Amino acid sequence: MTIIRTVSSLTAVFSLFALLAGSGIVSAASSASDAQAPTPGAQAVHGMAMHGEPKYPKGFSHFDYVNPKAPKGGTLKMAVVANGFDSFNPFDIRGVAAAGISNYLYDTLLEYSADEPFSMYGLIAESLETPEDRSYVVFNLRESARFQDGEPITAEDVKFSFEILTTKGHPFYRNYYADVSKVTVENDLRIRFDFQETSNRELPLILGQIPILPAHYWENREFGENGLTPPVGSGAYRIGDFEAGRSVVYERLGDYWAKDIAVRKGRFNFDLIRYDYYTDDTVALEAFKAGNFDFRVETSAKNWATAYTGDKFDDGTIIKEAIEHHRPTGMQGFVFNTRKEVFKDPRVREALTYGFDFEWTNKNLFYGQYSRTNSYFENSELASTGLPSGRELSILEKYRDQLDEDIFTKPFKAPTTDGKQGLRHNLRTAMGLLRSAGYEVRDGKMIHTETGKPLKFEILLFQKSFERVALPFKNNLARLGIDVSVRLVDSNQYVQRVREFDYDMIAQVIGQSDSPGNEQREYWDSSTVDVNGSRNYAGVSDPVVDQLVRLVIQAPDREELVQRTRALDRVLLNGYYVVPHWHLAKDRVAYWNYLKHPKTPPKNGTDLDNWWAEP
Repeated sequence: MTIIRTVSSLTAVFSLFALLAGSGIVSAASSASDAQAPTPGAQAVHGMAMHGEPKYPKGFSHFDYVNPKAPKGGTLKMAVVANGFDSFNPFDIRGVAAAGISNYLYDTLLEYSADEPFSMYGLIAESLETPEDRSYVVFNLRESARFQDGEPITAEDVKFSFEILTTKGHPFYRNYYADVSKVTVENDLRIRFDFQETSNRELPLILGQIPILPAHYWENREFGENGLTPPVGSGAYRIGDFEAGRSVVYERLGDYWAKDIAVRKGRFNFDLIRYDYYTDDTVALEAFKAGNFDFRVETSAKNWATAYTGDKFDDGTIIKEAIEHHRPTGMQGFVFNTRKEVFKDPRVREALTYGFDFEWTNKNLFYGQYSRTNSYFENSELASTGLPSGRELSILEKYRDQLDEDIFTKPFKAPTTDGKQGLRHNLRTAMGLLRSAGYEVRDGKMIHTETGKPLKFEILLFQKSFERVALPFKNNLARLGIDVSVRLVDSNQYVQRVREFDYDMIAQVIGQSDSPGNEQREYWDSSTVDVNGSRNYAGVSDPVVDQLVRLVIQAPDREELVQRTRALDRVLLNGYYVVPHWHLAKDRVAYWNYLKHPKTPPKNGTDLDNWWAEP
């Protein structure tokens, strides 16, 4: 499972017309007056959990982690460090969409609960029906649901949204919903999705994440060419004032149709939300302290340790707070593009991981704030540890003849420079691996003995602040005769190059949720290797990984999901697709004291949609 929203982080980039007979997607319309009786074998429910029962009962009033009496009003001013935007369409692979647009402009059929592993509750859909085997799902829409122009949201709009996103939208949607075989509009307020893979238990829930677009608005418009024309959405905010590439304001709808629904109580409290764009993070930080915007997530350990000082912090005008969270931190690291010949050999990739000195980096650059990452599912029970045993071992045994024996005999641990020998010992280990891969040092350069090609590559970055991490890594590898260049480009160029896999190595975050599922196909499956815009940044193409991804998607219960995910994690780690960086189980935030938040944050951490402004 992944939440379909636009997310910003230090190193992360980040967003149909029926095909007739060949697609298997059909529609059968009927009158709106038809009774919405539950499909035989399925009961209409208000919400659903991936495994087990949902936490919140039918008729619940609000989520536990919100303040249902939060006052409405005020303005939330935010900053974005990037080179602007050129689109109000977050679903198209072309262009750079304005910050916040997915979250504020579009509602979904169901709403995610942030204090459960993966449960969804009715928003546009009042209820859903799915049988025990989850071979299909029916959504019953609310009669009161409206688009921002007052038009009712109908099943035809849901069908249109699914079709346009999976054919003309970002490739992510095509992969995410690949197992949908048929869509049937049963009446104006009832739509059914049938699945070709009945063991994909996540599909009823992730279909509830589809952002609903108005078919009538797009009827005479080209989906990928909307540019900066403000579209009609279905969410709590509409686009107000904007200056192309520099700022955008979202205005809360006073007559928002869902404002009194349980999943919206205490949320979306600001009248206006404004994003201003900055090209330099240092300038943005100073602008925050000067009061030009209200809230900041700090991703720099140095800034957190040294920059949040002064009278305004001392007297409580600006609050600095580290909010603990219990969500998987995912994997941040230097990602190898294995589509490139230089990184085809896993021994080369493993050797290069020994050139990154985390301990030195953490001490000298980050004030000791971070922990080393040793899992793609760090900070969760999904992370593999030690040697495989029990159910995880039995899963891996099926593929033993296709896997490196180290998976079964050596626990994965990212290289460390603790101890007397430190980096010198690691570089000797790296040299041994490179020799086994056919390299030797000639005249101070690491050369492949057969091809005569030097071992050289480029690290592509878009944030200048990350050069201080990449340059020591480059210098360490230079001691092995490896020629590394570090290239800094603007954010728009970076986005385009990443979409086209036009890089050797990037610094990237691969985010994870507490309930991994269909999005793993987008990250690791061989079918996504050559799909521009996919999130398979490393170019993973391994039949065992493909099989393990399918097992994760098909997990019948929570315990089996945990064991299958650990097996996938262990195989990915052993593939050395990433030089692991670090993680922090806290959100470092600073905000002006007129902003307030609930006393108890959800397990997933900070969510500004639950905050409010003091009247």
